[in-house]
Amino acid sequence: MSKPQAIVMKPSDNVATATQEIIAGTNVMVNIDGSVVGIHVTEPIPFGHKFAIRNISAGEKIIKYGEVIGEATMNIDPGQHTHVHNFGGCRGRGDL
Repeated sequence: MSKPQAIVMKPSDNVATATQEIIAGTNVMVNIDGSVVGIHVTEPIPFGHKFAIRNISAGEKIIKYGEVIGEATMNIDPGQHTHVHNFGGCRGRGDL
């Protein structure tokens, strides 16, 4: 069995974390609560970065490892790199 290219830790997550660099145009299989789902990655994803595993609307919370880590500043499509250019962090801010 080959090493997974990305992981999803909790069923509530709406992003996956790349366990290796992923080239744009790659179809990545992720295990979401026991179901294997294919996601077409549309942008390059560096190791350790996130990509959306479903549609995320502007203003929606970004959930990683079952925890809210930020809020989308624009709509994010499945397979799209999810990083500082399209979401703002909310951990440790104290105002959210």
